[in-house]
Amino acid sequence: MHNVAITGTGVFTPSQVITNDELVAAFNAYADRWNAENADAIAAGEVEAKQHSSSEFIVAASGIENRYVLDKEGVLDPSRMHPRLDPRPDDQPGYMAEIGVDAATKALAAAGVEASEVDLILCAASNMERAYPAIAVEIQALLGAGGFAYDMNVACSSATFGIQTAADMIRAGSIRRALVINPEICSAHLEWRDRDCHFIFGDVATATLLERDEDLDKPKFKVLSTRCATQFSNNIRNNNGYLRRTQDQMEDRRDMQFMQNGRKVFKEVLPLVSKHILSHLQETGVAAGDLRRLWLHQANKTMNDYIGKKVLGRTPAPHAQPNILQDYANTSSAGSIIAFSQNSSDLAPGDKGLICSFGAGYSVGSVVVERA
Repeated sequence: MHNVAITGTGVFTPSQVITNDELVAAFNAYADRWNAENADAIAAGEVEAKQHSSSEFIVAASGIENRYVLDKEGVLDPSRMHPRLDPRPDDQPGYMAEIGVDAATKALAAAGVEASEVDLILCAASNMERAYPAIAVEIQALLGAGGFAYDMNVACSSATFGIQTAADMIRAGSIRRALVINPEICSAHLEWRDRDCHFIFGDVATATLLERDEDLDKPKFKVLSTRCATQFSNNIRNNNGYLRRTQDQMEDRRDMQFMQNGRKVFKEVLPLVSKHILSHLQETGVAAGDLRRLWLHQANKTMNDYIGKKVLGRTPAPHAQPNILQDYANTSSAGSIIAFSQNSSDLAPGDKGLICSFGAGYSVGSVVVERA
């Protein structure tokens, strides 16, 4: 068995930002337009009028203030309310591959590793741009990486599940290096016309380089342990997929975008994640008090505050549980990796931390690391 270390991370951040105020202005204009078009049905009690959103509501509900997106104009167009990403010819890189390569290149540079030295590329994300060929294989070709590549999807837990998968292969000796890449174009599967969720997601891509840890003479985080778990639930769901064209109802169905029963998710996911982390720490022989940092999935500030307090037994200080929600919003599987990438360089040798992501499935994955 070989030891494993994280030696580099990279983050691609889109250039376009949508503030809460901008998003609210677009949503409220859409709501006014919809209410006017459906005034008779509203008056007859057949449908409910759409309520206005507000920046105060968004911050109170989530802690989110801004989000990065690949296309701002389409999202903020009240007559459209979703991004516009033009189809690309087959001889050009796909959108996910393009942003994934950017993040991967940064992770490789941080570790001082050439792409040709990589044995495995996992593209792990909530939604794939296409069914095949695999986005991971496209990224492999664009980077000039060796070995093999494939896609995987565990929704918001894709990054930690990908890290466990890669770490297990390194431990077993079948590979020496792996890139786990999380290109999340969440703006494309968010229903921007739904007041309860129109503010949640943003776009980003992250990459994590893992290597066989045999006298690596460079900054690294030793991977002490990984653990994943799943439990089926319909409370977070997206029904879009290739079978859609086989169904007679072809119009713009609500269930073809992100959907969640928020109250049930809060009630069921919080104890599931807290129990998972505490059990993982006990199994690894690491006391909660020994953790210098928690890098949690960036879905909701209230959820993270609850989990942090439950795990640590105290209200976490901001530096002990960094949030990037206010700037990036929920970026699905990439969120915990952004938090780790931006808030880990200050740790000293021997300091321990835990990366955790959770979401649809339900799924939860955790990675215990130690600065070396």
